[in-house]
Amino acid sequence: MNAAMKALRGSAAIAGIATFGCGESPGYTDMELLANAARAAVADAGLTLADIDGLCTASASAPMWPMPVAEYLGLRPSFIEGTMLGGSSFIAHLLPAMLALQAGQCNAVLVCYGSAQRSAAFGRREIVAARRFLDPQPYEMPYEPFLPASAYALAASRHMHAFGTTRRQLAEVAVAARAWAQKNPEAFTRDPLSIDDVLGARMVSDPLTVRDCCLVTDGAGAFVLVRSERARDLPRQPVYVLGNATAVWNRQVSSMPELTVTAAKESGERAFAMAGLKPADIDVVQLYDAFTINTILFLEDLGFCAKGEGGAFVEGGAIAPGGRLPVNTNGGGLSCVHPGMYGIFALIEAVRQLRGECGARQVAGARTALAHGNGGTLSSQATALLGTAEALAA
Repeated sequence: MNAAMKALRGSAAIAGIATFGCGESPGYTDMELLANAARAAVADAGLTLADIDGLCTASASAPMWPMPVAEYLGLRPSFIEGTMLGGSSFIAHLLPAMLALQAGQCNAVLVCYGSAQRSAAFGRREIVAARRFLDPQPYEMPYEPFLPASAYALAASRHMHAFGTTRRQLAEVAVAARAWAQKNPEAFTRDPLSIDDVLGARMVSDPLTVRDCCLVTDGAGAFVLVRSERARDLPRQPVYVLGNATAVWNRQVSSMPELTVTAAKESGERAFAMAGLKPADIDVVQLYDAFTINTILFLEDLGFCAKGEGGAFVEGGAIAPGGRLPVNTNGGGLSCVHPGMYGIFALIEAVRQLRGECGARQVAGARTALAHGNGGTLSSQATALLGTAEALAA
């Protein structure tokens, strides 16, 4: 990690956050959901849309999405970032935005996402069909796999074969997420869930049942990033970006060098180096849990346990409320919200925890948080390390 990158540590802070329409929001378009979250996040930061001169956004269904977003919100941004990396995009947008702020290219960056995937006529099935043409995967598409579930099932099967990971350990991830969701009024699914419920649910792609798979919801999220010195004068407690990195090793799951090791290993190492932290320093962890195997893989690759030990690490409610490591405290993509791309919601929950705004699910004394995004089929990985003023000064 060079000195210039380390100097970015804490140079920018998240000053405003918001979600909107999480769950079911019939009658809203993707853009309308996004706009409501964007306006609320800007207001939360104590700003107006006229103050926003940077824009980061992406969509699974519109490759030129930043342009209609700027038009709809009435923005004329001097910094625009529309890199589309799937669900990790909005965490990956942090570093370019920090560089733009440091260079003086802009003063306030809005990062935003919205999807009516559950309620819209053009929903998940149509998006998957469109990707066959927009995002061809030549070594997989000819065989018509049930993507993305079958890709994650392949990784889960390999992990089970290589390390003895069990179905019950995968189920522990879903049960922990549901226990957190039951403490979160915003979570879409809050019914009781047991390990036996997960194991006995409808099989989707062996070894994953429907309870090992993320929700399909509507929803939008947004946050505002400013330079740290400005954030201190705004109404909300600043949450500082201590480290951020993105890594991509493959697009197709069949092109992964090793099915049990993701590029989160690289993004995590670089983000921790930038932040000057290690996994033991992190108080709360928000991971992209599109499938239960994700949580186990990312806990390993990000350094919270050794490779192959993720299954044992999550046993006995270790990542549930009251466990040794709070993971996905909003309920995650498995039980809270998952409108196509989840990464922005992981980051928003991390900010809420560091602000102390999480009510019954609040992690006492949280000063540091990790938010991690995943895109494609274990394809893109982006890691952010966030901290309070106390953590910044440490």
